[in-house]
Amino acid sequence: MSIDNTALLTDQYELTMVAAALRHPVAHRPCVFEVFARRLPDGRRYGVVAGTGRVLAELAEFRFGDEEIAVVEQFLDAETVAWLRDYRFSGDIDGFREGELYFPGSPILTVRASFAEAVLLETLILSILNHDSAIASAAARMVSAAGSRPIIEMGSRRTHERAAVASARAAYLAGVAATSNLEANRRFGVPSAGTAAHAFTLGFTGPDGPDEKAAFAAQIEALGIDTTLLVDTYDITQGVRNAIEVAGPGLGAVRIDSGDLGVLARQVRTQLDDLGATNTKIVVSGDLDEYAIASLRAEPVDSYGVGTALVTGSGAPTAGMVYKLVEVDGLPVAKRSSHKESRGGAKAAVRAARGSGTIVEEIVYRADGPRPEAEGGLHLRDLQIPLVRGGEPVASLPSLTDARAHLAAGLVSLPWEGLGLSHGDPAVPTRYQLG
Repeated sequence: MSIDNTALLTDQYELTMVAAALRHPVAHRPCVFEVFARRLPDGRRYGVVAGTGRVLAELAEFRFGDEEIAVVEQFLDAETVAWLRDYRFSGDIDGFREGELYFPGSPILTVRASFAEAVLLETLILSILNHDSAIASAAARMVSAAGSRPIIEMGSRRTHERAAVASARAAYLAGVAATSNLEANRRFGVPSAGTAAHAFTLGFTGPDGPDEKAAFAAQIEALGIDTTLLVDTYDITQGVRNAIEVAGPGLGAVRIDSGDLGVLARQVRTQLDDLGATNTKIVVSGDLDEYAIASLRAEPVDSYGVGTALVTGSGAPTAGMVYKLVEVDGLPVAKRSSHKESRGGAKAAVRAARGSGTIVEEIVYRADGPRPEAEGGLHLRDLQIPLVRGGEPVASLPSLTDARAHLAAGLVSLPWEGLGLSHGDPAVPTRYQLG
């Protein structure tokens, strides 16, 4: 299914709210909506903002053409259908740049527009930010666990075909070196990588049985000596021996995709060295998450392939962001439901850090009030930047490369315990200055 228009990537109740609002002045009252996370997923100490660039791109395609109107006119009145046909977002959006760390309570995105214009965007904005931020947050933990060893994202076969593209983008933003997904390479410029699966080796089976050497020789003929040979299709020890016999000691790498990866990596490293392939690298894959990667720090592993644990809910739990109305006609409004409370009024946030760059706290304050003052030698940095003005993206938005560098610097600024994989409170506390 190809989706060029994003207007129906939404929940029906967004449109029925607009229909009801258009019967009253509330539809046209200036409002402020905020996106924030009430809490971080269990076990997480920080989150990573990703998807903002995709939100802006999809916002430009949020239009109700003939096909979309044919759907919504089945349950909406003629006045609302006419309003939707002319819909163009004309408001302003500010928010955290991509690659920014986030903590509970901070206004990650602020949307200013009429009630009808802004409420219509809730589902689109949340579906993108929640997905991409969850992937980026998980990937950042994996990258931190891997240290200087690169990671290749290869989760396309474990998720929706379009989610795979967004996942690859978010993972690259978080520091992953490359992706197996070619659409992410074409659309976002993410470096791509890939060689062969077990099926390729199994394909070289004839009347006399498997011929692993023939498979390796064919791959090298096509891809060159720097390729990575998958050596665990049959017996891994024989697989390594066959790989070096066919390729020689200059083989680029071997990949292990199953078994006790730490034990096997040690055995393979010894075997490669004994065969003279001292520069041949070892790549490991197979349902790796940040904990498995961390457990392999002391092993002779040169790079990792990650997939399932990165692109599925178990490895990348939802970012838990919500989209809440906080101001109507300049008046603060707040939800009081138990465990789902919101704080009224448009807000802004600054991050306080020591001279060394280490983050100390986040301060959330009234957007129309005085900016907090730096105290005790701390430095304050504003977190929101302009994203959209008058319905149009601002001219100089940070690129994906900029976001990647920004996150790398942000992770260095976390208190040391913030990079730990153990459970605990958010690495940086949030203080509210809303009086």
